[in-house]
Amino acid sequence: MAGVAVGENRLVMPKIRTHKRQQPSTVQPRAFPFYDSERIFELAHPKESKAIWQTSFGPRVLWGTQDMLWPISADALKTQATARVIQLANPKKNFQTGIRVNRPQYEVGSCGRASVIWEVSPLAQKAEPSERLCVLAYPKKPLKEYLEKEDRRSFAYSCGRVSPIWELSEAAKQCEERPRTSNLSRPKSVHPDFQGEREIATIIPKPALTHAKCTERLEFLARPKSRKEGPFREPQWPVAKTAMSFNASNRQLELAKPKTLPEGFQPNREDPQWRISRASKKAIAGVRLNELSVPIIRATMDHVQFDPDAFLVKEAALKAVCSRRTEELAQPIQR
Repeated sequence: MAGVAVGENRLVMPKIRTHKRQQPSTVQPRAFPFYDSERIFELAHPKESKAIWQTSFGPRVLWGTQDMLWPISADALKTQATARVIQLANPKKNFQTGIRVNRPQYEVGSCGRASVIWEVSPLAQKAEPSERLCVLAYPKKPLKEYLEKEDRRSFAYSCGRVSPIWELSEAAKQCEERPRTSNLSRPKSVHPDFQGEREIATIIPKPALTHAKCTERLEFLARPKSRKEGPFREPQWPVAKTAMSFNASNRQLELAKPKTLPEGFQPNREDPQWRISRASKKAIAGVRLNELSVPIIRATMDHVQFDPDAFLVKEAALKAVCSRRTEELAQPIQR
């Protein structure tokens, strides 16, 4: 460690150089009047984390710090329980009776949450449905355009659209392949510089397993972090009188206001069931409403994917001659 140089109101701090040493140094640090050497060694240590897991109960358990299970002695197995232990061993009494025992409406089919299905009174179970209720209970009928389709299986396997798989003609099956078609049918080759994934397990040589020794620095880094027991501050602390008599500014009062609801906001109804008026039951849908209720009829896949007129080639284009540059660009990339 170098000395301290003082001159012209300047203080040059000593430089500390660390080297890997197998044995601790026996040289005692010199005490300088301008700077404390103990403070230098304190700052040279790595910083310890002051974070703590406030959500965990008790000290944090790591590998090697947990308490091992110890065997129970024969005398402890033969002892008789006291009256207090027997009283504490009794299960807790269930004060729920009747339908709400163990909350079956919350446990079955609702993952422990409140069920949306409410209880039906016995009078409602014996009631006869009205004509309007019977009409609403019938399932919706499919449209004529939907039933007039020739093949409905393609809609079942293609999300409501015609399947892009079509039948091939006999002429297409007997057609001879071209060199360009066979070239395009070949799978894409792997790049020559491609390297596969490495193995996760690394092979350690035998000399490193038998003769290797850890350094002091490596052992120091292998130690777990030491965390102080929290909380660092009590939940209740005294407040100064100046802070209690402080007057908030206009900006702070403006920020302290809660967020208001937008204009036109309507809260949810308290009761999800409400009465329907007789006029709404006898209402007849208009022409525009019937048009909007018709589902969307999607076009076939061949019209959606491409334009059939895109394959029509002009006569002038059929007689054209490609340039050398066009032929070079038309060739596939050789990897």
